[in-house]
Parts: sequence; C-alpha cells; structure tokens
Amino acid sequence: MLQSNPTRCRSGGFFITVGFVVFLFVNAIVSRPVHAQAEPGGISPPAELPSSDPPPESFFEILNAGGVVGYLLIALSLVAAARIVEHIITIRESVLVPRGLSKSVRKLLEQNQITKAQQQCSLQSSMLSSVLRAGLQEAAAGWSEIEKASEDALAEQSARLYRKIEWLSVIGNIAPMLGLLGTVIGMVLAFREVAFTQGAARAADLAEGIYLALVTTVQGLIVAIPSLGAFAVFRNRVDYLVAETASATQHALAPIKRHRDVRFVEPPPAATSEGVR
Repeated sequence: MLQSNPTRCRSGGFFITVGFVVFLFVNAIVSRPVHAQAEPGGISPPAELPSSDPPPESFFEILNAGGVVGYLLIALSLVAAARIVEHIITIRESVLVPRGLSKSVRKLLEQNQITKAQQQCSLQSSMLSSVLRAGLQEAAAGWSEIEKASEDALAEQSARLYRKIEWLSVIGNIAPMLGLLGTVIGMVLAFREVAFTQGAARAADLAEGIYLALVTTVQGLIVAIPSLGAFAVFRNRVDYLVAETASATQHALAPIKRHRDVRFVEPPPAATSEGVR
C-alpha cells in the first residue's frame, strides 16, 4: 500500500543562513586591516618599511592565494550554488504535486472515463501525473496491478529526486577533503623550507606554506557547510513531497479501489441510428 503519512519539511532557511553567516564572519575577520597601536605614554611604534609584495587585503585575494586547490573549491562552490538555485525552483509542491490534478482525475474515474483521466495526466509533467499515468495504464488488469504500477512509479520518481539532490552531499563531503589536501600541501612546503635551510628558516620563510594551509581549510569549510545544510533541507522536502504524492494518488484512485474486483474498461461508443440496418 502507498504510505500516506506526510513528513513535515524542516525549515530550510536556517541551514542556508548559517552558511552565509559563517561566510560573512570569516570575510570580516580575514579582510580586517591591521593597524599599529600606540604604546603607553603616547609613543607610536616605528612605521614598518613598505614591502615589495604586500599581503592581500581583500577576501577575494585571500581566496586566490589558495592556488590550484583553491580554484577547485571555488568551482565546487559555484556548482553547489547553481544546484541550490535549481532545486529551489524545481523541488516545490506546486511543481511536483500540482493542486487540482488529483481531484480532476478522481472525478473522471467516478464517471468511468479512463482515457480522459490519462489525457489529463499527460497535460501536466509532474511526479504526481507520472504516478497516476502509470497506474491508469493497468486499469484493465484490476486494482492489484494498478496499485503495483503506482508504487513502482512512485519509487522510481523518488529515487530520481534523491539522486538529484545527492550532488550537494557529494560536494559537501569533497570540499573539506580538498581543504585538507591544501592544508597538507601547505605544511609540506613549510617543512621543506626548514629542510632546505637545515633548520635555519625564519618565520617569514615558513609563513607562506602555513598561510596556504589555513586558506584552503577555510575555503573547504565555507563550501561544505552550506552544501550539507542545503542537502538536509532538500532531503526533508523530498520526503514530504513523496508522502504528499502517495496521499494524492490514493485520493485520485479511490473510485477504482472501491471496485477492486472490477476491471475498468471503458464501454464502446454507442451505435448511431445511421449504423442500424
């Protein structure tokens, strides 16, 4: 039997909001300029000599410092953002379970108009219409075949939606691994500098490798947190929509279920007076 207990979808804005808050918080920290503070007694510290290669001041310059790993993480963030926008548009109740379709199909089935009910389902491309159309195609075989075809179609449609949102989970799990890869690369560069100088490396010589390690770690977390949060939101939404589809399917096919021992076959068109000899 189709399950008709709809699962309540959790609030999606919370997870996505947390991701953007983390993004803005890190941006505010890493892009804050460092100002020299006056020493006690009103004596200012001596100004530093300008360097030929000043450190990056903007957040985007810091992202650029991640190198190849940083570029991969930026590409993953763009893919994740595109997926989230696409899911927001397509994984909606009005798109997958359109209102009025279940009632209109039920009304046609009460009048034993199987063909018109199938045509009504074909007019709208949605998860509910696909499940109803699969069930109505077995109308001549009886209720047991209708129920089985509907369940199989619902399982196929739900699996398709789960595969669709699975990319966000993949991105959310790959991003921290790429950040860890950048961290390892940065530490390798730092210790290589120590090895080449036989332990005489200055802090400035080690800073570049450590800087790369920290930047890629931050990038990986910035990509992973919103991706995993959005995946949880859409997974719950898919659960809810699948349950709603099952409930709407039961409501639409109720006239056939009441006569489960009868095979629904539309009667042939009545003969006209001209055809009677």
